[in-house]
Amino acid sequence: MSPPTPTTSWCLDHVVARLREAREQPQVTQHGCGQAVPLPSRDLLLQIVAALRSVLFPAHFGPAELSRAVVDHFVGYTLDRTLQSLREQIRRGLLLSCDGIADAPTQAEHMTQQFASLLPEIYLQLQSDVRAAFAGDPAATSPDEAMLCYPGVTAITHHRLAHALHRLAVPLIPRIIAELSHTQTGIDIHPGAQIGSSFFIDHGTGVVIGETCVIGERVRIYQGVTLGAKSFPLDEHGNPRKGIPRHPVLEDDVVIYAGATILGRIVIGRGSSIGGNVWLTRSVPPNSRLTQAQASESFTDGSGI
Repeated sequence: MSPPTPTTSWCLDHVVARLREAREQPQVTQHGCGQAVPLPSRDLLLQIVAALRSVLFPAHFGPAELSRAVVDHFVGYTLDRTLQSLREQIRRGLLLSCDGIADAPTQAEHMTQQFASLLPEIYLQLQSDVRAAFAGDPAATSPDEAMLCYPGVTAITHHRLAHALHRLAVPLIPRIIAELSHTQTGIDIHPGAQIGSSFFIDHGTGVVIGETCVIGERVRIYQGVTLGAKSFPLDEHGNPRKGIPRHPVLEDDVVIYAGATILGRIVIGRGSSIGGNVWLTRSVPPNSRLTQAQASESFTDGSGI
């Protein structure tokens, strides 16, 4: 079959030439310190995360016909292929850094091996998260339902994988994995956030958890919750200072209800409950019960998430 006859002249030669000229101008984005290097692939990282989920939970995310007798073979084979692919994505991430170009293959190999060694720990954490989802939602009929259906479980799965890579100082890849989850679930968790076991996000849409958050054990939060920064300190050039603690600390057994906004490096004491739509910028002691009326306060010194 012959291709369709074009009906419109797009003047593409002119457009292509102008785009080339535009690319030759100084760029905002950094691309291998001026060298042509391959970029990490969002599509491949999506496949990698899916494969890692099947390795961690083969009965839920592996092949439908998978039998108990061949689970270890499936896990080993899938993990080998997945780690090879992940190693290449990490190498590409390292190549974007001027400091990482010289020994990127060696670094990528080492980081991937370290990540693989963390998978049993990640599995145990995720098991506790699934149990927390089942225990925390009376609508859940089984842990399997929570595993297969709940966006909060999907989000924390992505996060625990991304956080492990973040801890290993892998550049860019953890953030891509986090944003893949954000796109899928509507839950935005920065890979730097430290989250204890038995964590449950119920419903989940609109949840934001900032980079320097520290969340304890058995914490439960609901949709629309923001754990953000109150303000953004600037350096001598007027740019936001990176990496400083600026997000909340939630101690063990805290519950944050829907729509609450908690900003700044404040501490929500163990066993506290923060009501829906509360706007909070001050620490509260353990076992507090805070409602919207009790939390009324003026807000100055900037805002943000």
